[in-house]
Amino acid sequence: MRRDYILLFGLGLLLFFPFLGAVHLFDWDEINFAECSREMLLTGDWFRPQIDFEPFWEKPPLFIWMQALSMKLFGINEWSARLPNALCGLATLFLTFRLGTRLHDRLFGWLWALAWMGSILPHLYFKSGIIDPWFNFFIFCGLYGFIEFRWQFFCVKTPRSFWAKYKYLLLGGVMLGLGILTKGPTAYLIVMLVLVIYWARYRFKGRGYLKHMVIFSVAASAAALLWFGMEVALHGPWFVREFITYQIRLFTTQDAGHGGFFGYHAVVLLLGCFPVSIFALSNLWGDRQSQDEMLESDTLASCERSDFATWMQILFWVVLILFSIVQTKIVHYSSLCYFPLTYLGAATIWRAIRWDIYPKITGFLLILGLIPGIAVAALPYLGQHIDSLKPFFANDAFALANLDADVVWKYWQGLPGVLLIAATLAATYFWWKRQAWLSAQIAFVGGAAFTSMTLLLIVCNIEGYSQRAAIEFYESKSEEDCFIKPMGFKSFAHLYYAGKRPVIGDTHIDDADMLTRGNPGKKVYFVAKVNRLEGLPELPGCHELYRKNGFVFFERETR
Repeated sequence: MRRDYILLFGLGLLLFFPFLGAVHLFDWDEINFAECSREMLLTGDWFRPQIDFEPFWEKPPLFIWMQALSMKLFGINEWSARLPNALCGLATLFLTFRLGTRLHDRLFGWLWALAWMGSILPHLYFKSGIIDPWFNFFIFCGLYGFIEFRWQFFCVKTPRSFWAKYKYLLLGGVMLGLGILTKGPTAYLIVMLVLVIYWARYRFKGRGYLKHMVIFSVAASAAALLWFGMEVALHGPWFVREFITYQIRLFTTQDAGHGGFFGYHAVVLLLGCFPVSIFALSNLWGDRQSQDEMLESDTLASCERSDFATWMQILFWVVLILFSIVQTKIVHYSSLCYFPLTYLGAATIWRAIRWDIYPKITGFLLILGLIPGIAVAALPYLGQHIDSLKPFFANDAFALANLDADVVWKYWQGLPGVLLIAATLAATYFWWKRQAWLSAQIAFVGGAAFTSMTLLLIVCNIEGYSQRAAIEFYESKSEEDCFIKPMGFKSFAHLYYAGKRPVIGDTHIDDADMLTRGNPGKKVYFVAKVNRLEGLPELPGCHELYRKNGFVFFERETR
């Protein structure tokens, strides 16, 4: 077993840590949280998150603390901003291997860990600087604490101390509280929905279930109040009130234009979690045993497996349906589904290996693997013939200008797509030949190689079209005492990459009205998009510096 953990550690280091800083952070989310962490270091205020040196009520501080500590140790850079999630990747590999081995056997533990390493979005998010990997980790650990407690509550008959009896329930509640401190009360909402639906599924049977939910909730609340309670005590309810208002707005409106159709997250999970999403398809529903039935079973382990599959199915559907209803559609909102998807996909492969049960998924496996493989393999060709894409963006001047970026494409950069195509063909063939272990190894190794190489060879070029021109401008002004203001679009990149310092004196001196009409006392730079100049060319004292890749840069002398 020790060798397994050493090997997992080595694979995690190999897959999640190299090249974390190879590309700029992406606007909005990555730069948003990194900027909060930078300002936390700059101001020395570790208690209340800030953005642009104003209170940032959209997120609690736990993940920002992680990033700030990483930056304090390793400097303010992209690698430090993404390091916490790479560490989360290691923790997730260890956790899933341990639970998979405990519930099934060593083979299942490896299948579950490989599913995380070898599926596109689950792998990708461990190399990002967004909040969700740790948020999901804490939620899953919290839910598992409740599940493990219920198993032991029914099955362990020997007298135990209070701690021995309730430790999993209390620790699970604390982990859920950490999830609330990471991203907010959505963590509690999701877990409570899962617990209630599981209870309702079995007609609200289950000795002590309501009592245990209350104890679990108290433990979660106590952990969350370590910060929320102190915030209210020190600064009053304003911050918490604004935070709750923001959470409600996300659920009820399309925040910042992030809308989409009802099935958006279903498509994201199907394509984005390839290949494990295909293996999980046949295992997303089906009746399982309830906890009460454990007492009548000859094999406790088989009951736990069956019951855990039920929990994972409920978790998957709760998250998918909840965020399909939510009006704001962002890819990572459904990322908690990665835990049940990887488990249920691993279960499909495990049953095929152990019991020769093969669902008919070869067609899905082939088609869903070829789509991203062909798309990435074709990118270098499209990059070298960029004019062929311009008719598709004829009505979007900004997108057309983006395509004029000086990005160099080589045909060998399509290698990740070629590897995925080859892996998909081989995995499909061996699944059809009923060689599940070989099929799974090829599929997951191909998925891991595809994701890592795409990040290294492709994403840097994509960033060259989308934001690099603006970020290079901000970086060029990082040593200059000036103001920088994006006009007509929302961004955090100018704060982070220009290294904005706190404003001394009048905190409103860098408001848009002052920068455009007043005299802030130093040079002002404006950044606009070519299709939204916001009246800057007519602004007195303001002149255009240059245009690049859809961005237009202006200078205004005020002294």
